[in-house]
Amino acid sequence: MSSRLARLLGTIALVVGAAVVPAGPAGAHATADTINVYPPIEGSSTWDRFGLSAPASHHIVFGNWGYTNDWAVDIYRNPGATVVSPFGSKTAAGHPVAVTVVTVRPGCATGNLADGGYRIGLEARDTTTGEVIGRADVMHVNNKPGGIVVGATVGPWTKLGETGRFRYSSCYQVNGDSGAHIHLEVINQHRYSCYIRRAANTALGDETVIGRIGTHHSGQRAVC
Repeated sequence: MSSRLARLLGTIALVVGAAVVPAGPAGAHATADTINVYPPIEGSSTWDRFGLSAPASHHIVFGNWGYTNDWAVDIYRNPGATVVSPFGSKTAAGHPVAVTVVTVRPGCATGNLADGGYRIGLEARDTTTGEVIGRADVMHVNNKPGGIVVGATVGPWTKLGETGRFRYSSCYQVNGDSGAHIHLEVINQHRYSCYIRRAANTALGDETVIGRIGTHHSGQRAVC
């Protein structure tokens, strides 16, 4: 079964099968084996610093498996911070998670790295079951190491690059170092992932959970 059909059938089951998917908060039903999503920046960072990029309304630019991604947010840190995978190393059931690079390309439509750096796409898989759980697109990455290529396996602290400040453009409207950020997008393989709602300008640590993949929400921009 194609991932597109599987996802569609999963959504239909949510709508018509109360016996199949029990009701829960906001119509959500989480699987028993989710993966936490963390800030894609090592050390401290800031959630939605200027109150302009909360997942409830922030633009979703990219897609995977023929779908636009589930939610997006900007995570802020001045230039030079280490960018890492946002995925946890284990599932909720304790299964090891493998993360593979699936996309490496300029993030802006111009194709020019000076306009917004790299988009690095990552895929998280449960190595016990073999199931692909979800993906993330990490955008505005600067100084990408040579080993970060499609097919590479990365750990939770593998350096994907750094935060950077790029020239002002329609793709990157930033006027100072305090506006430097990583644009993060997340998507489930089946149904929809979720984010954890928090106030603008909230301080984050690199082990602050900001969302989850593997959940069974009924639509985009779902709150965990």
